[in-house]
Amino acid sequence: MQPLRIAIAGTGMIGAVHADAARRAGARVVGVSASSAQRAKAAATRLGAERSFDSSEELIAADDVDVVHICTPNDLHGPLVRLALAAGKHVVCEKPLSVDAADADALAALAEGSGLINAVPFVYRYHAMAAEARHRVRSGAIGPVRLLHGHYLQDWLLRPTDDNWRVDAAAGGASRAFADIGSHWCDLVEWVTGHRISELTAVTQTVHPERAQNGSVATEDVVHVVFRTDLGATGSVVVSQVSPGRKNRLWFEVDGAEHSVSFDQEAPETLLFGGREHTESVIRDPGTLSAEAARLSPVPAGHPLGYRDCFAAFVADVYDAVRAGSGTGTDPLYPTFADAARTARITDAVLRSAHSRNWIEV
Repeated sequence: MQPLRIAIAGTGMIGAVHADAARRAGARVVGVSASSAQRAKAAATRLGAERSFDSSEELIAADDVDVVHICTPNDLHGPLVRLALAAGKHVVCEKPLSVDAADADALAALAEGSGLINAVPFVYRYHAMAAEARHRVRSGAIGPVRLLHGHYLQDWLLRPTDDNWRVDAAAGGASRAFADIGSHWCDLVEWVTGHRISELTAVTQTVHPERAQNGSVATEDVVHVVFRTDLGATGSVVVSQVSPGRKNRLWFEVDGAEHSVSFDQEAPETLLFGGREHTESVIRDPGTLSAEAARLSPVPAGHPLGYRDCFAAFVADVYDAVRAGSGTGTDPLYPTFADAARTARITDAVLRSAHSRNWIEV
């Protein structure tokens, strides 16, 4: 079988992660594009791609590309996704799928109608212990779910001298912190529990109204959300990119009538299984975990797995679907454009609630 031929539009940190995952899944990285032809040439060497393209449009049109990975700034996602689907290419697109919720819905519908494989890397689903949490919640082991809560905290934009293209609403979209990392938390917790956030109220905060490169800042640094779910639970989440000492702390807890489960992405080898009489720290051991979690444990207990392993497992699932010719109608294991469109709707509700100071239905 010939290896899949993939190309990556966008060659920053996340583009390098995509290239690594593609190779680990047995694909050829036939080319890359960047913000300029010169940068693309340098990135091709750095990432070990076979060649560079002068533009993302040229990359998408290439006859020897099976799967396009879109890792550009957010405002380019929608236009490039449309071009890729029109060209008959399978697409892996970074989130947010679009900077506009209605457009994200339209892209998801377009992809569904195309029959092409479409995926978005909400890769925290691929932590084995997150899958174990899902098994314990969905099997009824914790009892009826009453409360969902947690946070996603970072500090990389802590100071006013910290800057990035995501700060600019024109490139990153109207939401920054929530669209960037809050979307991951919501996707993961909904996937684990089967609950859907049905209404919410939110408060946003821009800690630094001015930043070094971008000047005036309109996007948020911090978000507090209180919500209800469609199945009768309540919950809350705090999202921040200005929390000192927190590098990438995605943490959640699901409290049931009998037990709780809590997961920390920065300590992903364990899951806390809580009870009134006894609380257990469950270690990632493929010999003792559920089948769903064991599938994501390719090495024995004591051999730590991390973020790039999750990414590689996600990409491997996507490529398996491409090879099998399975479309989104088969309820794939990997997150699809439909999942990304859902987080875009939640993000939109967060911004509308923060603006109106009201509860908003999702």
